[in-house]
Amino acid sequence: MAGDLRLISAALKMITDMERIGDQAADICEIIIRLADTTYIKDIVHIPQMADVAIKMVKHSIDSFVKRDTELVKEVIRLDDEVDELFNIVKNELIDIVRKDLDHKEQVIDFLMIAKYFERIGDHAQNIAEWVYYAIVGEHYVY
Repeated sequence: MAGDLRLISAALKMITDMERIGDQAADICEIIIRLADTTYIKDIVHIPQMADVAIKMVKHSIDSFVKRDTELVKEVIRLDDEVDELFNIVKNELIDIVRKDLDHKEQVIDFLMIAKYFERIGDHAQNIAEWVYYAIVGEHYVY
């Protein structure tokens, strides 16, 4: 019965993170629609990489729940470091652009927001994975 209770409480917590992921994905879409007809101030390389890793994290976190797979949990947690590093790269690139060119500050802010949303999606995927670990093992994940 304790395992069932852990499963239910973990599922309720995971739902909240999934809802937040959906909200942030919608926010990303709104910004991208607004930027659709503009010329970008630079070639955006790291943001699509962040998107790929964040999507992988979300898929793995859900798969870890369905398959009850703690190895997928560990992979999600490892990938969060990758998303965080990519966010720092994007942030630093955008800071350099602002220092050199104040004419495009709105687009810089939009790109920074998109990157931050992907970073947060990664954090929510990690939260889901940690709740999966708790549901399976009965303990909180220790780094």
